[in-house]
Amino acid sequence: MGFGDLRTPTGLKVLNDFLADRSYIEGYVPSQADIAVFDALSGAPPADLCHALRWFNHIKSYQKEKASLPGVKKPLGQYGPAGVEDTTSGAPPTNDDEEDDDIDLFGSDEEEDEETKRIKEERLAAYNAKKSKKPALIAKSSILLDVKPWDDETDMAKLEECVRTIELDGLVWGQSKLVPVGYGIKKLQIACVVEDDKVGTDQLEELITAFEDHVQSVDVAAFNKI
Repeated sequence: MGFGDLRTPTGLKVLNDFLADRSYIEGYVPSQADIAVFDALSGAPPADLCHALRWFNHIKSYQKEKASLPGVKKPLGQYGPAGVEDTTSGAPPTNDDEEDDDIDLFGSDEEEDEETKRIKEERLAAYNAKKSKKPALIAKSSILLDVKPWDDETDMAKLEECVRTIELDGLVWGQSKLVPVGYGIKKLQIACVVEDDKVGTDQLEELITAFEDHVQSVDVAAFNKI
């Protein structure tokens, strides 16, 4: 398993294809697997690798809390598609390498196990508390976004494809259409429904404008509470 060399266009293409039908490297929530692969990259993937760039921007938002994400970092060769060998150069050390460099040989494993246990217990308690509450009314909003390209040569089909690769908990994309602006330029007008507590317009604008090769700007054309 692996992605080849993640610091080369070929490796990034393998990562992009791998994420075409996945939100995360493993499972359905951000984990140490995502952090391990994220840390191995030399920077953001190019805009034409929509799936990899969408994942990169999403995991980047977890950098301040990455240490608390579930799971344990493994070597890069234990992630990715089967039949591809990891050859990433200058990849960050795995947990095993870090432990070998640590001269403290007393109690480190035990402390790590206790910390992992504490985190699991806290998450379980929070889950049970949330589950015990009666379902509350979820506040939602309908948003219409105007996504403007740089010029009339921008591939609008590719632009829309990039926008729809953005996947967030509480976000559902709706219908879209191209609206003439002038001088042969058209803007993408796309609708979505969001859960107010989970997704904001600023977050959507930041994620969409990250596709900077295609997107010039994003405006909120309409915003209505549901």
